[in-house]
Amino acid sequence: MSAQDDIEILLVEDSPYDAELTIRELRRHHLANKLVHLKDGPEALDFVFGTGAYADRDTSKRQKVVLLDLKLPKVDGLEVLKAIKTDERTRTIPVVVMTSSQEQRDVVDSYHLGVNSYVVKPVDFDHFSKAVSDLRCYWVLLNHSLDPPPGSER
Repeated sequence: MSAQDDIEILLVEDSPYDAELTIRELRRHHLANKLVHLKDGPEALDFVFGTGAYADRDTSKRQKVVLLDLKLPKVDGLEVLKAIKTDERTRTIPVVVMTSSQEQRDVVDSYHLGVNSYVVKPVDFDHFSKAVSDLRCYWVLLNHSLDPPPGSER
């Protein structure tokens, strides 16, 4: 079993600034040691489904939450969300969209695709830190995730 198999939080964020703020806040609460940060859609899909560079990852180990930006390079966040939520093996993984987009279309599309929560990233540092802290409390500490269905491993 590799360290990639014991991940609780998958952060998919292309902005170095937003990623650093998120990771810093999670570290402050001792939750960043089981976190993987990926910067684009294809890398996120490879990680979740155990393909490409992550072909040796044990995909039966589920993340407690995926924090997903919508505006990603190569494959956007809505496509990543759709892939996760339409696959029997991964549909129960909680996905929280964390994005700067306040467009109603993005909110509607995200919920239609099965997002568990949609959070608009605050611009202000203190509000951003509070938002990450609140997400951490709920999705990592309070929420009970489903185990993957039997036989859903690759």
